[in-house]
Order: sequence, then C-alpha cells, then structure tokens
Amino acid sequence: MTMKAVICDLDGTLIDGLPGIEFSVDRALKELRFPARERPLAPFIGPPIRQIFAQLVEADEQQLSGLEAAFRACYDSDGWQKTELHPRAAFTLAELKRAGIELFIATNKPTFATGRILERLEIQPLFRHVLCRDGRTPPYESKLEMLRNLLGLYKLRAAECLYLGDTDEDYQAGLEAGMQVAIVRHATDGDDGPGYPDGTILKHLSELLDRMEIKEIA
Repeated sequence: MTMKAVICDLDGTLIDGLPGIEFSVDRALKELRFPARERPLAPFIGPPIRQIFAQLVEADEQQLSGLEAAFRACYDSDGWQKTELHPRAAFTLAELKRAGIELFIATNKPTFATGRILERLEIQPLFRHVLCRDGRTPPYESKLEMLRNLLGLYKLRAAECLYLGDTDEDYQAGLEAGMQVAIVRHATDGDDGPGYPDGTILKHLSELLDRMEIKEIA
C-alpha cells in the first residue's frame, strides 16, 4: 500500500464520540418530550444528526428541526468534551506525517465541534486541511462530494490517496472517488462486521503503519 495522502473520517475512526453524542441525543429527546431512547446508538453513528433522529423516533420535519437544534446546543456546550481519541490514533497520525504523507479530514461533523475537538485532543496541527459537511453554503451533499472537492483543491491523484473510515458510507465514498479505502474496526469491535472486498480492514489504527510499510521510531 503506497500512498501520498491519507484522508480520514473523524467519528468512529480517529475519535470515540459516542459518549458525547449519546449524552446530547438523550437530552434533546427529553427536552422535546419524546420517549427515552431504548435502542443502542452506536449502529447509527456516521450520518448527520438529523438523519440519526429520523431513524430513532417518529417525527415530522418541524420536530426533527427542534431535535437537531436541541442536540446542537447541548453538544456544542457540553457533549463534545466527552470525546476521546481512539488508542494510538495520535501516534499513527504522527508517524504518517513523519513519513511525508499528507493528512486530511473529511467528516460529517460540523465545523464548530470539529475544531474544538481537534484542538482539545492536540492533533489539529497534523492535518493540512479539515473539511466538514457544513464547510460551505449550501453544505456538501455527501462524503463523496467532499472527497472530490479535496482532490481538486489540492490537485491530488485519487489513486495515490487512501480514505480511512469506519462505515459503509466511508467505504462507498472512497471507492466512488477512485481512492483506496481502509476500514478500521478497532480491537474492541471484534471481527464480525460487514466485509469490504475492495478495501483493507484494519483491526486497529496502528496496523495502517504496517500496511504502508512505515517503520515506527523506537
């Protein structure tokens, strides 16, 4: 696996944002007097929060807007602070950068929360560009559109780029953009997830260094 650039998803790939998202979803449901959440939230993480609420509850467009606003108010004040880096994420990113590989982020997470999280976790300087779904007006329609934008903006060859993600959406977006794709499962997730025949499956983030033949510094 020889790459000149690695473009990363954020939630579930580099960071564990689930505790903060759960906290904010549950508060939004309570504030708008919806029944308490009974379903695990982890399988829904990835798409924008409005789509997540649409899968969790029966709600019309006005109610979804209210849930989205309540979630955002909670997440932007308290929820984002519950975010943690996945094990060895910072180490893996630093080793990739040391090897001369350019690093980017393409994420559905809004710009405000993304910036605060990356700054708090002290990994923001590692990335040449962080592209969020709301990074323009109107927002990007898909991750595929974001990836194509990055390719054009930095004149990157798709065949020399890797998209690192953790969901079916990431897998499909990377392939359709013409990139190689690696899906990270993380050791605690087990190996019983979906297969990705045209991608690389990583049990943990630092396995990427072995796949790209990057030697760690002792």
